[in-house]
Amino acid sequence: MMYDLAIIGGGPAGYTAAESAGKSGLKTIVFEKNVMGGVCLNEGCIPTKTLLYSAKVYHTAKDAAKYGISCDNIQFDLAKIIARKNKTVRKLTAGIRAKMTEAGVETVIGEASIMDNEQGTIANEGIGIYCNDTLYHAKNLLLCTGSETAIPPIPGLKETAFWTNCEALDNKEVPDSLVIIGGGVIGIEFASFFNTLGTKVIVVEMLDEILGGMDGELSALLRNELTKKGIEFYLGTKVTSVDNNRVEIEKDGEKQTLETSKILLSVGRRPVLNGFGLENLRLDFLGNRLKINEFMQTSHPCVYACGDITGFSLLAHTAVREAEVAVGHLLGKNEKMSYKAVPGVVYTNPEIAGVGKTEEVLQSENIPYTVKKLPMAYSGRFVAENEQSNGVCKILEGADGNILGAHILGNPASEIIVIAGIAIEKGLKTEDMKTMIFPHPTVGEIIKETL
Repeated sequence: MMYDLAIIGGGPAGYTAAESAGKSGLKTIVFEKNVMGGVCLNEGCIPTKTLLYSAKVYHTAKDAAKYGISCDNIQFDLAKIIARKNKTVRKLTAGIRAKMTEAGVETVIGEASIMDNEQGTIANEGIGIYCNDTLYHAKNLLLCTGSETAIPPIPGLKETAFWTNCEALDNKEVPDSLVIIGGGVIGIEFASFFNTLGTKVIVVEMLDEILGGMDGELSALLRNELTKKGIEFYLGTKVTSVDNNRVEIEKDGEKQTLETSKILLSVGRRPVLNGFGLENLRLDFLGNRLKINEFMQTSHPCVYACGDITGFSLLAHTAVREAEVAVGHLLGKNEKMSYKAVPGVVYTNPEIAGVGKTEEVLQSENIPYTVKKLPMAYSGRFVAENEQSNGVCKILEGADGNILGAHILGNPASEIIVIAGIAIEKGLKTEDMKTMIFPHPTVGEIIKETL
């Protein structure tokens, strides 16, 4: 049977593309080797946010007296927290399966492999895809194979029972201590979660600051907040070896050993490029990344790529938009993919979020800008809901008054950063934003106040 579109990978890019294509009348099939929803829904975004929300509720309950509420004998049950996480994931994966059915998309669970085409061409029978002892053909192919945990060659790591995000998500016992190798988004979110539950957490990061790529000033402020809560940070520090519950680190030539109950490895992710016959398409690469154009097409016009496999953003919401652009192009639309306003969020307590350019990037590109900054305490609702805590809203304004970037530390940064993102994507100037009416009282008003 010939399909208009075959999709390998059922994560955010894959299921978004499948639903859009199916509803638009394209005969669509999606292959997923594990569970629909991909890493984001099953091992990443949703599970971690579910755990972090439980931790936030627990933290709030312990501090309830600040809000005039008496709560005694506050406890948590990690097994029930994990069970709730699993229930949430099951509910959402069921929702995705229902969406596929509603859109008329055929779903195949199994490992798909792209068949070889002579000289990289796609013959009249279309692209051949083999899965579960069955050969399928499609006129167009969308690659959404996602990413996997990067495992660095640290001596002793292979012989050590370390955690990745997968093991940390399903653990039912709170470790006494935890060394997290890597101070990126995943590492810092797990640091926040386990710290709230009482674990002694140590974060080791090779860079001079956590959350590389986020605004440096606000990342440092978040680190200070987490330090006050008891998390220890070793910055500019390299892990030289691991031996079961011992982590040897080095900074400026000096070595020391950290003792720990558990080790969580979180040094980043890498695109999945092997194991599904990608080499048979003979596509062009830029370094270790697939070469794609502004419509998400690879070097072959019938083959598209979206999500982590492109090695560009590795964010679920970016993957969703890339999928919309790819399917739109198949349908004759020529919307180009834009990356100028991709929000980045870290769901710690407090949250930190940013969109657009950071000061570090503007300085490296020699782009003139003005910093506009206010404490979050300028928002009445923020003060009402965040007792004895503060944050910062920073907006970077260009020479012509346009908004180049926005960065927020404080709850709920994840929800209000989209306001700035829309402004950046649509090219709005600060004067345009000042004319907008924000509901009062909301934390989002801080954006207008800052301008």
